Amino acid sequence: MPGNLEPLDLGIQIPYHFRCPISLDLMSDPVTISTGQTYDRTSIDSWIAMGNTTCPVTRVALSDFTLIPNHTLRRLIQEWCVANRSNGVERIPTPKQPADPISVRSLLSQASAITGTHVSVRSRAAAIRRLRGLARDSEKNRVLIAGHNAREILVRILFADVETTSSSSELVSESLALLVLLHMTETECEAIASDPGRVGFMTRLLFDSSIEIRVNAAALIEMVLTGSKSMDLKLIISGSDSIFEGVLDLLKNPISSRRALKIGIKAIFALCLVKQTRHLAISAGAPGILIDRLAADFDRCDTERGLATVELLCRLPEGCAAFGEHALTVPLMVKTILRVSERATEYAAGALLALCTAEERCRDEAAAAGLVTQLLLLVQSDCTERAKRKAQMLLKLLRDSWPDDSTVNSDDFNRSEVAPF
Repeated sequence: MPGNLEPLDLGIQIPYHFRCPISLDLMSDPVTISTGQTYDRTSIDSWIAMGNTTCPVTRVALSDFTLIPNHTLRRLIQEWCVANRSNGVERIPTPKQPADPISVRSLLSQASAITGTHVSVRSRAAAIRRLRGLARDSEKNRVLIAGHNAREILVRILFADVETTSSSSELVSESLALLVLLHMTETECEAIASDPGRVGFMTRLLFDSSIEIRVNAAALIEMVLTGSKSMDLKLIISGSDSIFEGVLDLLKNPISSRRALKIGIKAIFALCLVKQTRHLAISAGAPGILIDRLAADFDRCDTERGLATVELLCRLPEGCAAFGEHALTVPLMVKTILRVSERATEYAAGALLALCTAEERCRDEAAAAGLVTQLLLLVQSDCTERAKRKAQMLLKLLRDSWPDDSTVNSDDFNRSEVAPF
């Protein structure tokens, strides 16, 4: 049931013929199949995708799998929603129709045509823009577009003559924006990663005057990094100072959009998974930028990635030194424990363990920020075993920094469930 229809137990009765026979939920995109029965598009799509070839209600074999939009029923459902607005029911939006395979093939043909007297760069870019609009509508459209060899076409357009193609060209911008919406295979990712010219071109795009191109370039870099299994190829991509500078600029820019921040943290995390080049992230200023953003802007998933990146960089002595110099690092790590998620707690504890091991000053800061109490709660919680191990190691490390009036020096601590160490 859609979220806006959850309080239906307050007396709202959905008409029987407005419910999908499969999900029993209010239909948002009713379609009719060859047997004359009507279902919600998502439900019947899933039914067919599982290999079923019969009508779920009548069990009659389907003569074809065409789904015909039932516009009349959809309008009746929308009118019913409007009539029940006072009861908390919101009008369902008019669904966008799925992409037509013939149109997709035609647009891809137009996009891949050789620029000349009959086909302009602008018309090719317009075709890709149309495809991008379809790709944004649904995963089904993205699968359809990718199934028509779109990724190979887009890669060819994007990296055509990388030495001379202008990074601000409309064609490059549109092909890059569409490519990052499609799922690339390992082979496709490694084909890009193994070409120094293509890697260099992606890096140059990080410094384009268009923020959209810069964000999409970072998205492509993250996609290629995570899609490649070869560590040698990952090392080629992450072995450039400028690639870290370009990605980090998305995070430190005060006007960065939510999407720019999300892609920026995903990209810097993927780059820092290559341990041989983590020192480049540190020299590019990653510690200060990460702490500043973690203190203000990230949602839960991005916070987890950010903290994981902090822990990775703290494995280097220069990383610990850089994070230790930031006044917010230790208080922020302490505050994170048990407040965001199990993963965030584990990463924060790991970063604190590295920092407190490296510098006595960090141990004093952590104890003053209330870390001891947080750790005692942590080891008695249902967190991961790795988090508990890190907490116990931190407690050992902090013994000399416990305040005189700390809970751990009281009789209560002797009776606690914390395992002795």
